[in-house]
Parts: sequence; structure tokens; C-alpha cells
Amino acid sequence: MQTNTPPRSTIRLTRRGRLLTIVAGAVAAGTAVAVPLLLLASDREQTRPATLVIPEGWRANQVYDAVDKALRLPPGSTRKSLGKAALRLPGEAEGNPEGYLFPATYPIPEGATPESLLRTMVDTANDKYGLAPVTAGAQRNAMNLHQAVTVASIVQAEAGSKADMGKIARVILNRLARGMPLQMDSTVSYALDHDPVQAGSSGQVQSPYNSYQRMGLPPTPIDNPGADAMRAALNPTPGDWLYFVTVRPGDTRFTADYDEHLRNVAEFHAVHQSAAPASPDGGVPWSSPSPVPAQPSAG
Repeated sequence: MQTNTPPRSTIRLTRRGRLLTIVAGAVAAGTAVAVPLLLLASDREQTRPATLVIPEGWRANQVYDAVDKALRLPPGSTRKSLGKAALRLPGEAEGNPEGYLFPATYPIPEGATPESLLRTMVDTANDKYGLAPVTAGAQRNAMNLHQAVTVASIVQAEAGSKADMGKIARVILNRLARGMPLQMDSTVSYALDHDPVQAGSSGQVQSPYNSYQRMGLPPTPIDNPGADAMRAALNPTPGDWLYFVTVRPGDTRFTADYDEHLRNVAEFHAVHQSAAPASPDGGVPWSSPSPVPAQPSAG
């Protein structure tokens, strides 16, 4: 049966037909271009950061989490890699890098692994701590390097400002020299692996990090101290202080007199009727004084 449809070679598009064809072609072309652009945008979103920032006072578990995120690895990957990282740690550390993951901004090169980043942090700490003044400072205060790093980590956790660090280091050393327990809430907080302990609960925690119950320094550093805290531990401010409390931000009071310390603590409680808030960096709230214990407390 015949039709009235002309041969394909004789088909002519109307103006409207030509317009629709052009629009359809433009849409198709635009889609073809958009897909690669979307893929490129997706690739950019998946690109790893160029640097890894480790703040002063972070604990090792915080560093591990940051490395996992920076390398886009499943949570826990960096912690599991410790056994094969071959970190150059002092013997006293017993393989625990806490205190030796030096706070700094680290580049993340192509092919970086958890092991390589941890080694870089520890090697940076070794470079900083291997200097003659560091060794001399530790010896001057009758400490080895590991003990000095441990003192610095407590200073980092307890100090509300850089100006207080030297005095807090002196309180720690004075109490050690007198055979007094350190009684620092920051060490108990580390044992519990969370932010500030509640006032009055410090003595109830069973742990070698409970400096209310255990004499001397905790078995390891309690965070990764920065250069300022380390300098304070090696060169503490001269003084006879045994106690300190930050009554309010910018007002930290140091004393060797226990009765004066009690008055300072009473003023702290008068200023802060409610529970002491956490400090901005997530550490112990100022010096987090506990209610008056059976033995005089440092903070």
C-alpha cells in the first residue's frame, strides 16, 4: 500500500522542528559535559588533606583518630598499625607513643600510611628532645627524658595559660621532692579517658594514673605536650609553691601555705557555685580543684 510519506532524503524540518532538534542536542551535549564535571567534583571531595594538624595537648587516641580521618581509613586502623610502625621510642615508654607524637602541622605526602605519619611525629619529638639543653634540663631536675616529658604533659593539661606553666611545673617538682602525692585531676581524667572528672570523685578511681592514690609520676605521659610545656618542665619557675588553684580565668593562685590554699579553694567555690565547666580546649577545667581531701591537694 502506498503512503504519502516522502523519501527520507526529501524530508524538510520546519523552523519549530529545527529549534527542537537544536535544543535536544544542546541538552545532550550539556549532560555529557556535566557528568565528567560531577565526577571531577566528587574526586576533589575525596582528595585527602595536604596537611595534618596535631594540636598541643592531644592524647594519642585523638592523634590516631585524626590520622584515620586524614587518610580516609576505617576507625581504629592507625591504632592497629602501632605494632609495625617501628617507632624510635625511649625504653621507658615500653612501646607506648603517648607524649612523643609531637604537636605540629605535618604534610601528608602521596602514599602516606599511618606508620609513616606516626614515625614522622616521633622522629620530630626525638629531634626536639635530643638537643643538649633538653638533656641538661632533665638532669638538672633529677629526671630522665621520659620523666621530663611526663611532667610536661601534666603541665600542658593543667595550665590555663602559658604564663602559668613554669609555676605548675615547679609545684609538681616540689611535691615530688617532698614525697607528696601529686593529686592532679588531669591524671585521673586520663585514666578514665574522658574530659574533666567530677569534683570529689578522684579518690575513687582505681588506676596507676590516679595521682591521689599513687605516689610519684604516672607511668606514662598523659598527652602530647607542646614546646612551651616542655620548656616549663625543664626550666620551672623558682618558688616554694605546693598548691595552686585558678579561681577564675587569668587568676591562678600559687602558695606554699595550706591554709591560704584552702581560702583560695573556698573563693573558687564561691565564684563557681555550679559544676566547673570544661576548658575551651576540652581539657581539665583550669586546675579543677577537688573538695578538701584528707591530704593537702595540689590543685
